[in-house]
Amino acid sequence: MKVILYMAMTVNGMIAKTNDETEWSDEDEKSYFAKAREVGNIITGSRTYPLYQEKNFEEMGNPFVVVLTSKNSGVKSEKLAYANSPQEALEILEKQGFEKALVAGGGKTNRSFLKENLIDEIYLDVEPMIYGEGISLFNSTNSKLDLELIGQKMLNKNTIQLHYKVIK
Repeated sequence: MKVILYMAMTVNGMIAKTNDETEWSDEDEKSYFAKAREVGNIITGSRTYPLYQEKNFEEMGNPFVVVLTSKNSGVKSEKLAYANSPQEALEILEKQGFEKALVAGGGKTNRSFLKENLIDEIYLDVEPMIYGEGISLFNSTNSKLDLELIGQKMLNKNTIQLHYKVIK
């Protein structure tokens, strides 16, 4: 299964402020929603999941959602499942017939996929701002990835999207 990480971030690598707030552009949101519709699923952490609920999953095409959590206390539904590990999340999506998985934060979830060397591609929408404090893209980790830039495009006059392939 191809695993795609898609995140918006500041120039200094923050994916949100410490209070989980973000100020991403409309173009970034449209691009992200389009990728969610294309892939048909999202893997997210338990802290990030409620933030997505506020943004209306309908705009994302009602994707199948897997929440990565150690508590696993949520109620499952036709379009929602819980997983204790990145591998379990991918197994759930494979059983649902998906060929791609979209990992969409937060920092701890991103880090868990990075540490297991499961990421194949990365989309980074770099917004023209800096948060002095915040949640970093991969939280804190000693892991290393080598990347190959396979595309870039301007989402608006100040926001660039970088598309990387992970070299394995």
